[in-house]
Amino acid sequence: MTLVRGISGIMAGGVLVLLCVVIGAAVMGSRRDFPGPGAESLSWHVVAALVVVAAQLVADRGRGFAALSGSAIVLVTTGVLLWTQWWG
Repeated sequence: MTLVRGISGIMAGGVLVLLCVVIGAAVMGSRRDFPGPGAESLSWHVVAALVVVAAQLVADRGRGFAALSGSAIVLVTTGVLLWTQWWG
């Protein structure tokens, strides 16, 4: 279970990094009058970051099924975010 929690923790951190990248691109785009990521992409990243942080907290603090469920939510949410916003 420690390995699964570790992997989901790394992925949760990655989602937070992606959120910072999208926010930075949006700020730079608006300051330089360049079309950056839109409100939809920014919203997807904010919601995904909130979900993965909450799920990772459950995974880290829970045991058994709760920990596995939290890690699974992190993995699925990260996959959906990458598929829809980065690879789609």
